[in-house]
Amino acid sequence: MKKIILSALVALPVLAFAQKHHEIGLTAGVSSFYGDLQPNVIPDNNKMMQPSVGLLYKYFVSPRVGFRFGANYIRLTAADSLSLNKTYERRNLSFSNNVGEVYGAIEVNFLAVDVDRLKISPYIFAGVGAFYSNPFAYDSKGEKHNLRDLSTEGQGLAQYPDRKAYPLINAAFPIGGGVKFFIGKTIMLGAEVGLRYTSTDYIDDVSRSYINLDTLNKYKGSKAVEMSYRGNTAAGWDGNYPNYRFQRGDFKGNDWYWTAGITAAVYFDAFGNAKRYLQSRCPKVFGRGR
Repeated sequence: MKKIILSALVALPVLAFAQKHHEIGLTAGVSSFYGDLQPNVIPDNNKMMQPSVGLLYKYFVSPRVGFRFGANYIRLTAADSLSLNKTYERRNLSFSNNVGEVYGAIEVNFLAVDVDRLKISPYIFAGVGAFYSNPFAYDSKGEKHNLRDLSTEGQGLAQYPDRKAYPLINAAFPIGGGVKFFIGKTIMLGAEVGLRYTSTDYIDDVSRSYINLDTLNKYKGSKAVEMSYRGNTAAGWDGNYPNYRFQRGDFKGNDWYWTAGITAAVYFDAFGNAKRYLQSRCPKVFGRGR
């Protein structure tokens, strides 16, 4: 431990005098989900890939090491009807989720990228964040229903004390990487992929087993029964509802989601140098008078 502390103290002067900079910009791309309603990292159908947009701020204490903070809107969706797996088709569930996330992470450039020297570098990042998740689906009449409120797997019902209502705010652990490069001396472009492992298995409202449909109907109503099992609306339905405790999802692992896209950011020197930055990099509109 003493060696670690000593090494950190020795590194402080180096970081203090390293070339610092800021990047402030936007991100845009596509997003998808990996979980019970989409068991493949790459979806079977492009309809299960949705848009994502966000804001991004980075502060680099050196050309290689920095901190990044992001806020993103991410749309997720999946449907058994779009799956190539016939078992999932018979279940016929679907969901959508408008996720809002914030996170902080450490970013490491493989190369010491710098505005006046090296213009390109691959990079990786890892961190922690939080996101809002409230899955919903549409019934046969096209009406929207928040699935959490329906307790489709008995969450929050006294008859199922081991199944608590899942939270709306959950933790996420983003990891990813990409490549960045300068356009001139002011714009930093990047292409990246980011994965998020989460603390919940209910992004899609599916995790465990079916519950007794009579109990669900009594305490949550017929709409909860309808949305908990949609196989009766699928072609080839055999007329039987799933038995109590028949597996509905896979509770052995939590859900993931991911984004892939581009980032565009403005590069600034450390705060306090804005005037010098503008004088040296912004084009002169008017010439000097004589």
